[in-house]
Amino acid sequence: MKPQVLVVEDDAGQARALADFLKARGFRVTVAATVAEACRARGMDLALVDLRLPDGDGLAVLQCLKRRDPDLPVVLMTAYASIESAVEAMKKGAYDYLTKPLDLTRLWITVQRAVEHRALHRELRELREELQRTQDLPEIVARSPAMQEVLSLVKRVAPAETTVLITGESGTGKELVARTLHRLSGRKGRFVAVSVASLPDTLVEAELFGYERGAFTGADRARPGRFEAAQDGTLFLDEIGELSPGIQVKLLRVLQERTVERLGSNEPIPLRVRLVAATNQDLEALVRQGRFREDLYYRLNVVHIHLPPLRERREDIVPLAEHFLERFRRELHKPVEGFTREALYALLEYDWPGNVRELQNVIERAVVLTRHTLITPEDLALPTGPPARHRVPTLEEVEREHIRRVLSLTGGNLSEAARLLGIHRNTLRQKIRAWGLKPPSA
Repeated sequence: MKPQVLVVEDDAGQARALADFLKARGFRVTVAATVAEACRARGMDLALVDLRLPDGDGLAVLQCLKRRDPDLPVVLMTAYASIESAVEAMKKGAYDYLTKPLDLTRLWITVQRAVEHRALHRELRELREELQRTQDLPEIVARSPAMQEVLSLVKRVAPAETTVLITGESGTGKELVARTLHRLSGRKGRFVAVSVASLPDTLVEAELFGYERGAFTGADRARPGRFEAAQDGTLFLDEIGELSPGIQVKLLRVLQERTVERLGSNEPIPLRVRLVAATNQDLEALVRQGRFREDLYYRLNVVHIHLPPLRERREDIVPLAEHFLERFRRELHKPVEGFTREALYALLEYDWPGNVRELQNVIERAVVLTRHTLITPEDLALPTGPPARHRVPTLEEVEREHIRRVLSLTGGNLSEAARLLGIHRNTLRQKIRAWGLKPPSA
């Protein structure tokens, strides 16, 4: 579509000349003669605004247009140019400042650049929005091969309509993976999460399927269920193994027919919902025990994503800890810059029975309570117990990984990395050479 230009000029002859000039070069033009008219304009790609108008000045137009559309390039025009007025215009967000009589060559160059500027801003905004829709959630750290494989599977299955079953111990991040599936799917509806285990059996059916007024005592109004709330989006059912046999039957029917009926109604409501289920239980064992329907299990388990426990992906512990440290440092406004080597060693030595959720809680508590700029083992206050049944990394391995991570976070800025690590810049250079790390750019 041709760019739309707003010309704000009270001189009818000059306004017509400008409009003809722009239309001849492929632009669509809207003309306004007053501040009030100009401020009512919508959908512009560029505004050319005279500084003096019958009911005010061009700066008022600049401000009202910028309030509505901060990226809109506004070019001011005046026959009464001065350094002061030009500076004020640029401070208030003008793209450029032209003097009358207009030099048509300069005008044309300015218009082209301004429209390109507008297009670039729009493209960048769209790219940011697309990135926001498609990027993995920050909490999902995938340094380990096991999690790299999980994220690869997530990205492949996300665009499909396929039902997904996510399994893993409590705290491994099943809901985060479900949210990532939704985000990467591009679905325009909501992500709706329901923890089945947190709902009394008597409420599960009403919560999931909704109800009509009078469906039961206390139902004084109709209410849509979670399936309807997730229309065109994703419904995440956590702890699916806790569903009662009666609800399992009804859920199976919903999945087969792609419709839902509210309690107290026989009217089927078509569904456009992607279902993602999760459990920390062994559903196959529940099927063998007769506690979970086999046909429902196969309906749910079209694509299976298993999240390994944190103790089996130790490469992710330090990156996760540093991610949580940065998050809580900002949220709590604490000047905490990192971990001591001994603290990193303690993190790697611990077995993390509560998985990522436990790690997050430990780091949050440490940031809240520490009196130092570096987190110490005492700040972590990890439980003591028998040695972990795994190979414990050496201090040198911990330090090498930590330095590599800090260099990455600082974009290769050697001075900043040395400051965060609490060592001299030359010492850092020596360690980089000794360990064959990728040389930083600074």
